[in-house]
Formats: sequence, structure tokens, C-alpha cells
Amino acid sequence: KVFDFKNFFFKEMRFRFVWIGKTKNKEWLALQDDYLQRLSHFVKFEITEIKESQPHETKETEAGRIMSTLTTSDFLVLLDVTGREQTSHELANKIKKWQIQSIKEIIFVIGGQDGVTNEIQKRADVKLSLSQMTFTHEMARVLLAEQLYRAFTIINNHPYQK
Repeated sequence: KVFDFKNFFFKEMRFRFVWIGKTKNKEWLALQDDYLQRLSHFVKFEITEIKESQPHETKETEAGRIMSTLTTSDFLVLLDVTGREQTSHELANKIKKWQIQSIKEIIFVIGGQDGVTNEIQKRADVKLSLSQMTFTHEMARVLLAEQLYRAFTIINNHPYQK
């Protein structure tokens, strides 16, 4: 039997998604769940849903909730409008690079409607932008899940990405 080098290492990688609130729209939730199910064939992951801020709370309160889920050694990818846009192939190459660097867990953070604090901006190892356009958080979750799934299909030469 031939040793499956790629899948051996990629199964070791884990993703954690940290985002504000739940996906409430049924249609977006169905899409999110579909892409996360597909993604689960390539990588283990978990979702941490942070309680949404109340109108009287500040962005710092929300940031504190996000930061409380992180350790100092976590590799943090912040989805942010100031981040770098990438093609699907560039994202796939970045994931391969992280794996080669032995990054075992990657935390993807999608902040609240007011964005994130400077503290989280500075804490991010990578800032990634899905687009210069603005999306709802529910849309951003689906787009992220789809692009991560697409990246793994590129890595594994799966026909989805063609």
C-alpha cells in the first residue's frame, strides 16, 4: 500500500471557527452546514460561538469574549476588510505551508458587526479578506467554509474546484 503523505498530515490539522452569535437564517445555516460537512472529510474542526454584544456593551466587551477563547500559542487568522484578498489557489498554498510549518490548529475569527478591536488586529497572525465588499456575518461564514473546502479540493486534486 502506498503511504498517503498528504492526507496523513492534513488530518492532523484542526480548525476552530470563532464567530459572534449563531447563524439564524435557515437558508444560510443550511449552506454553512453543507460546506462544513464537506470540509469535515479533510480536516477536523469545532465552532465557538461568542455571545453577541448587547446595545449597551462596547466592542471591547465582545473582544474580551473572543480573547478569552484564545491561548497565546494559537495561530489566529482574522477575517477582516483590511486583510489580504487571495485566490482560492493562494489560500490552498497557504494552508499547505501552514501544515509544513507544523501549525496544528488554526483559529479563524469573524468579528462582530462593528469589527474587532486593535488588540485582536494586533494578535492576528494573518488577516484575510474575502472581498472588498461588505457581507453579513452569516454570508461570511458560508463563504469562508466554501473557500476552505475549495482549498482542500485543490490540495487533493478533487474535481469540485475545476
